[in-house]
This record gives sequence, C-alpha cells and structure tokens, in this order.
Amino acid sequence: MKREDLVRLNALRAERRASVYVADLEQGGGRLIAEGEVVEDSLGAAVRTAFLSGKSNQVEIDGKRLFLNVQVPPPRIVAIGAVHITQALAPMAAIAGFDVSVIDPRTAFAAPERFEGVDLVADWPEDVLEARPLDAYTALIAVTHDPKIDDYPIAAGLRAGCFYVGALGSRKTHAKRVERLMALGLTEEQIAGIDAPIGLDIGAISPAEIAVSVLGALIHAFRRRAIR
Repeated sequence: MKREDLVRLNALRAERRASVYVADLEQGGGRLIAEGEVVEDSLGAAVRTAFLSGKSNQVEIDGKRLFLNVQVPPPRIVAIGAVHITQALAPMAAIAGFDVSVIDPRTAFAAPERFEGVDLVADWPEDVLEARPLDAYTALIAVTHDPKIDDYPIAAGLRAGCFYVGALGSRKTHAKRVERLMALGLTEEQIAGIDAPIGLDIGAISPAEIAVSVLGALIHAFRRRAIR
C-alpha cells in the first residue's frame, strides 16, 4: 500500500467511514476506495458486497484475481432511555457485535448498577451528541416516551443518516411526534425513515421481547443499508 493510501485510510477510520483496498494479486499494486465513491460496474458490485458484509475476500473480475480488504467502522447503538428495554437490549446487542451507549438525563434511571459494563451517560442527549456525534454506522433508538428527551436525538439521527432510527410509542403517539419533527424543520421523507412503532412485528409484549424485536430490526436495516 502506498504511503498516501495509508494516510487516507487512517483519516477515513478517524471519520468512521468505510473503505476497501483492492489489491491486484497478479500484477501487484492496488487502489483504496472509500464508501460513497463511484466504482465501475464490474468491480462496484463486489465492493458493495464487501461493504455490506464487512468481510474481506478474494474475487476474480475481468480475468484478474483481486483481494478486497474491507475496513468497516464498528456499528454502534445509541439508546436514548435507560429503561427496561435497554437493560435487556444492551447484552444482546453486545453479543451481536454492536457497541452500545445509553443516554438518559434521569439519574434515577441512569444508575450504573442497572447497566453494569455499559457505556452509560446521565446527561441530556443534545449535550452528549454534540461531543459524540452520530453517523451512518450508528443506530439511534429512542425509548423514554418523553418528547423532551427523545425528539432532539431522533432529529439528530435522521440528519446524520443513521442506518436505523427507531422510536417507542403507538401510531397515535408517533403522529404527534411527526408534527413536532416537522416543526423542527425535518422533511416528510426524512421522518418516514423512523421505525415506529419500534422493532419487528413479532407480537412482543415484555421488555425483553421488545428488545429482541428492536435488535432484529436494526440488524435487518444494517445488512440492507444503502451504500453511499
């Protein structure tokens, strides 16, 4: 890998952007492709598959043997609300390979003993997300049922292009949420990206079952996300 490619690769990692280094196994050399760059059709499909799977692999394209070394930021979940659902979700999400952060300004909920080993922040989401911005490799879930806490991070998640934005609440509750988000300047197209009521429709009742449905929904969204 050329020095300039290595410098660029490190910059992409710092920005939490995915990349693929395409190495020519026969003639040597290669090229670094950042997610979002236009790639010719024959190679483009293989690169897209690599981004979606996150797995490096060898391919043959137009008679050439190539090795695609993919670098994908670790996906993460930012949960707004230190509630029973997030208590159940956090360990399951960690097993599935997601980093998890829980944000809740209500210190009675955001108690360390309720979230042992979890990145827990007892502060307002707007303050936390200013220092720790959302991105395309982040899933944002809002489960406090409190617009004063949930609305800002939902809007931030939509604007940041999070691969999944989900919110707890009935259809009636969501209709009111839509009105508030539009008042904040979000478009109908952006708001349509919210998964609400949150999670897969599996008939979940308990907090643990809802957590399973949420994890399933965001894994589905991550593996089928649009490659920019």
